[in-house]
Amino acid sequence: MMKIGILALQGDFEAHANRIAELGAEPVFVRKTEQLDEIDGLVIPGGESSVFLNLLGDTGFEKLSAFVRTKPTFGTCAGCILLATEVENPKQKGIGALDITVRRNAYGRQIHSAILEGPTTLKGGLLEQVYIRAPRIERVGPGIEVLAERDGHPVLIRQGNLLAATFHPELSADTRVHAEFLRLVAECKK
Repeated sequence: MMKIGILALQGDFEAHANRIAELGAEPVFVRKTEQLDEIDGLVIPGGESSVFLNLLGDTGFEKLSAFVRTKPTFGTCAGCILLATEVENPKQKGIGALDITVRRNAYGRQIHSAILEGPTTLKGGLLEQVYIRAPRIERVGPGIEVLAERDGHPVLIRQGNLLAATFHPELSADTRVHAEFLRLVAECKK
């Protein structure tokens, strides 16, 4: 059984764990970087990206960066921001694993949260997308595969073993995004 870590420092990590378990993998709450050695893939949930940086500290950030460069990782909302090469509004450091520029809180404040449906390259028709103070991907590099868009901006992307969403698929009944991540993890384990 695949062991999927969920960075459990903040955000709705329990919703991710429930979805991972629903799809047949074992969720592991990662609260210490030593736990990264025990998992096959990692979910970095939403929350506040600057808080993640503070909670991780320099050593934790370096260990997380090393993991992301070698194992499948899925970032949602703040997780997407952490994986980015460039972060704006305001500028902050990212891991630099995804060749993207992302703008924090680009779709507005909490009051502007929305649930939308949009086209996706994932099989099964329109994809439900739950936005809460969501970032917007402003630029993608040549190695990025866009799996879904909102108003002409990528909202679900893949680059190698990395998957990122600017929305919260863990809050939707649609399981396809997490299933796609588990497929990446299974491919990597082969």
